[in-house]
Amino acid sequence: MKRGKRYLEVSALVDRTNTYDPKEAMELVLKTAKAKFDESVELHVKLGVDGRSADQQVRGTVVLPNGTGKTKKVLVIAKGDKADEATKNGADIVGAEEIIAKIQGGWLDFDVCITTPDMMGFVGRVAKILGPKGLMPNPKSGTVTMDVKKAINDVKAGKVEYRLDKTNIVHVGIGKVSFGVEKLLENYDAIMSAIVKAKPAASKGKYLKSITLSSTMGPGVKTSYKA
Repeated sequence: MKRGKRYLEVSALVDRTNTYDPKEAMELVLKTAKAKFDESVELHVKLGVDGRSADQQVRGTVVLPNGTGKTKKVLVIAKGDKADEATKNGADIVGAEEIIAKIQGGWLDFDVCITTPDMMGFVGRVAKILGPKGLMPNPKSGTVTMDVKKAINDVKAGKVEYRLDKTNIVHVGIGKVSFGVEKLLENYDAIMSAIVKAKPAASKGKYLKSITLSSTMGPGVKTSYKA
């Protein structure tokens, strides 16, 4: 892939053979973020697990202490009192069967979907649409719950979900360049602590194989983590 002149210039600031301590790495990420918009800062963690095995899955959620810097549009699929609770607590869209019909028609104008357990029968009808987009509610991520208020508040406060991809890498956004080094490091520590605690008992050998930080348009910077 051909890289632009700007990318090549900032890449020269990073020693690809070196593993920087987290503070140095974060400083480099911010130094190499030269886009004209407020870039996101992304964390990529290669894990020593076999994601094909059910007993080696790594998945969970964490509320980042400084949020994500993004305003997420929350859809709540619920009825009755729980629908009222969702509306009162800041859900952007609230509905029931009519929402399922909209999704079946191709509508996906939301970032997070929360639902109550009694509505999962309906939500299951659109699992093949929501699943590939990472929008399917799941009890493990706290998005299938009777505590609708807490679920909404967590998302609005900066809750992120981490999970393995097919290559056993966790990709997660930890904030914006404008946060500055200290706030980004606090978010980094929170997510890394959660990933370390989520280590499956069946995982053998080295768990954290590699950790890389980058901005949206910047080069990757290898870093470390000590629990």
